[in-house]
Amino acid sequence: MMKSKYQYINREISWLSFNDRVLQESADKNVPLIERLRFLGIFSNNLDEFFKVRYATVKRIVQAGKTGKSELGGETAKNLLAEITNIVIRQQAKSLNILKQIRKELETQNIFLVDETQIEESHEEFLKTYFIQKVSPVLMTIILNDLTEFPMLKDTAAYLAVKMVLIPEEGDAEKTRNVKYALIEIPKGIDRFIVMPKIDDKDYIIILDDLIRYSLRNIFTMFSYESITAHMIKITRDAELDIDSDLSKSFIEKISSSVEGRKISDPVRFVYDKGIGKDTLQFLKEKMDIEDTDSVIPGGRYHNRRDYMGFPSLGRRDLMYETIEPLPVKGLSMEGSLFERIAKKDYLQYTPYHTFAYVIKFLREAALDPKVRSIKITVYRLASNSQVAASLVNAVKNGKQVTMQIELRARFDEQANIEYAEELQAEGVKLIFGVPGLKVHSKICVVEREEEDKIKRYGFISTGNFNESTARIYTDYTLFTSDGPILRELNRVFEFFDTPYKINNYKHLVVSPHYTQTYFIKMIDREIANAKAGKDAYIKIKMNSFTSYKMVDKLYEASNAGVKIQLIIRGICCLIPGIKGMSENIEAISIVDKFLEHPRVFIFGNEGNPKVFISSADWMTRNLLNRVEVGCPIYDKDVKQELIDIFEIGWRDNVKARVFSEKQDNAYKKDNKPKVRSQFAIYDYYAKKMNP
Repeated sequence: MMKSKYQYINREISWLSFNDRVLQESADKNVPLIERLRFLGIFSNNLDEFFKVRYATVKRIVQAGKTGKSELGGETAKNLLAEITNIVIRQQAKSLNILKQIRKELETQNIFLVDETQIEESHEEFLKTYFIQKVSPVLMTIILNDLTEFPMLKDTAAYLAVKMVLIPEEGDAEKTRNVKYALIEIPKGIDRFIVMPKIDDKDYIIILDDLIRYSLRNIFTMFSYESITAHMIKITRDAELDIDSDLSKSFIEKISSSVEGRKISDPVRFVYDKGIGKDTLQFLKEKMDIEDTDSVIPGGRYHNRRDYMGFPSLGRRDLMYETIEPLPVKGLSMEGSLFERIAKKDYLQYTPYHTFAYVIKFLREAALDPKVRSIKITVYRLASNSQVAASLVNAVKNGKQVTMQIELRARFDEQANIEYAEELQAEGVKLIFGVPGLKVHSKICVVEREEEDKIKRYGFISTGNFNESTARIYTDYTLFTSDGPILRELNRVFEFFDTPYKINNYKHLVVSPHYTQTYFIKMIDREIANAKAGKDAYIKIKMNSFTSYKMVDKLYEASNAGVKIQLIIRGICCLIPGIKGMSENIEAISIVDKFLEHPRVFIFGNEGNPKVFISSADWMTRNLLNRVEVGCPIYDKDVKQELIDIFEIGWRDNVKARVFSEKQDNAYKKDNKPKVRSQFAIYDYYAKKMNP
């Protein structure tokens, strides 16, 4: 019946396919030139995180002596490690060619990235001074030959592996040429890109690595050598947290200890400059105990290309995306009381098209309003110098009861959240550190306000983090509401944090870990029944990732029943669309563009009266069964139509949409319809709402 080799796409392979879509952006000549460099940085940063987490997880399966076939969609873990390495080698080669092309195009714009062999005479003094004053004092250099133990290399730090061939000493009859090896750590506290003085309206930039190469003689003045070479290497370490079971330790202590343990965790990837000498490479691999299960990747001259995310703008606005001015939410003024407006109807904020300032304004108003009694909020990732955190502290100082559930296990934000937790606790915020065995990934807030001797609730539910920094580049929905039944149930979610043994019932919210999977299966079953009865039946879903095999199988069942299914999945998609007898009624696309697509939206046909939900949960096993997530039905007809309209704009994208297929070739969606670039079209949609 099925024409596909497998029923699912392996999640790791699908993730690599997603990162290849990011790489496509760096190759797209319609993307501004400096933005293309920044997409190269995003590609590299994504890859680092992939190896720290996903590759490390598969490696653990191999080390445990398991095949992992059931978890990995039919692939064995050992074969998967080899396949990942081969794909990454191809992608790295592709990224190097793209970088080479971008550098050529930069030169046509009078921007020159030079190395240590291309220094203009007029720049020599500037670079010598820069090195002596800024680089040399923080440079960590280690001579390796005489060490009894190889130094512990930092996770994803970049190092120059130096080989010196020493001049034979006088009196050495055999003229023995001794070799010394050294490591130089590329300092993180200095900008990777050093902008040199202009020459004739030309911009010159040198990468910090090349400045260090240029200064090798200055660094190793105590050695007499006849040749010296320096090639970059880096390792990536397993970043999975191993939580201590010691009952005498607080949760903060356990997470702190686990984060600290990452520094000495097992390496999972070793990347090296493919121009390095075989003897130097062999010396390093032996000293570092690189294993067969580690991914060994030959790369280019420069690693940590994630730093290209911070490539200097040089004042060249013509080589970057035009900055959009976030729009106001129609009908929701930043002047006067938000509570008064929200009491009358629901409002939807869609960042970055709308300003994130509404969330801050809501919390500021709650902090100052004498009628507000309490604020409850969940936090997953906060911005540095967070206005959200400042507003909550302000509320405490005004006598409000403030309860914050903060997730200390938010990946790679653990340390930042620990610091915020300690700071907010000291200010009097009541902290909840989650539920044993469950991450709290929900994005919710409830404010209780005394009105006419009764408590009235206001709140918001979001698909993304309450983070003003990421809100400028992540697309996310936030629903502001005073709907009594919904907010009563949101309150029950906070009660669950305090009493996780008590499972609440929900008539409105769709809450993980107890209800999300079963609820959406029920919704799919309803569409299946409608299709079998000859009624119009459809499902439209927008998510970041789709990896739950149970939910994939359910959509296959719906497809076979005749339900028309449209999926917009930014990242991983284990479902294979368009296979006769399995998924012929399913189409799936991915949109990768200027902003990072982040919302979760679910639309079910429901016999012509669509049911619409927003949620913090993707359809991944962890989100459905191992996290606290909150989905919310949309009852306001204007907001419901808005969400449907935005989904349709995304579905019509034929500029930045890629089509999911069994081939995983990331082919762009092509049709004969007028060009639609959804992210730009959505901004126009909201602009027209303001000025119809």
